Amino acid sequence: MNSLLVSSIIGASAGIVGTGLGGMLAFFIDNPSKRLLSTLLSFSSGLMIAVVCFDLLPKSFEIGSFACGIMGIILGIAVIIFCEHLIYRNMESKGKNELLKTGILLTVGIALHNLPEGLAIGSGFTAYESYGLGLSIVIALHDIPEGVAMATPLRAGGMDKLKVFMLTLLSGVPTGLGAFIGYLLGGISPMFISICLAFAGGAMLYITCAELIPESVELYKGRISSLGLLFGVILGIVISSMM
Repeated sequence: MNSLLVSSIIGASAGIVGTGLGGMLAFFIDNPSKRLLSTLLSFSSGLMIAVVCFDLLPKSFEIGSFACGIMGIILGIAVIIFCEHLIYRNMESKGKNELLKTGILLTVGIALHNLPEGLAIGSGFTAYESYGLGLSIVIALHDIPEGVAMATPLRAGGMDKLKVFMLTLLSGVPTGLGAFIGYLLGGISPMFISICLAFAGGAMLYITCAELIPESVELYKGRISSLGLLFGVILGIVISSMM
């Protein structure tokens, strides 16, 4: 039971610290120009695309199979479209802007993504404690760009800095829940973990391509947003190569 508690706490800490560090960006965003905002959004988009395409999905294909991964991606896209419909419908009457809606949608996607990461941590602890601990550190580093991607549209949409930071922290909590479940199940099916990872990847890929990038281009038509996207992808590849 003690080991179960430790793995759950470490798993939660990995998610909370990772996204929280990225979310600290909110404290530095104050009345940004459209050009800066567009650059930040496109940079965040690049980070997310790289993390999904060079880390999450390859890991999903490796753990399970190509078919499992594709099925997970399609499910993730379908679920996030449904969530998008519910969120947009409920917020329209409150007059919320598009950036704030996008930020909330991205928060949902990242929270969904953190659950299978927690499953991996918990399963790792059942094998070797050192492996579970090492995986937790890697996942915490991996979650930093996700916190950045989440904080940018929320802050730009007018949400209070402290609220944005708290949301990024809360989005890491599912990692702890996943670690708890993963430890209990121990030899959890690789196919299940594969589908979960691909599911989260599909959800975040949809949000990035359908929400963040179009919003970035609409805010500023110059070349800087494209450069931000490219630099984000390059940094994301570097981060993924360290995993």
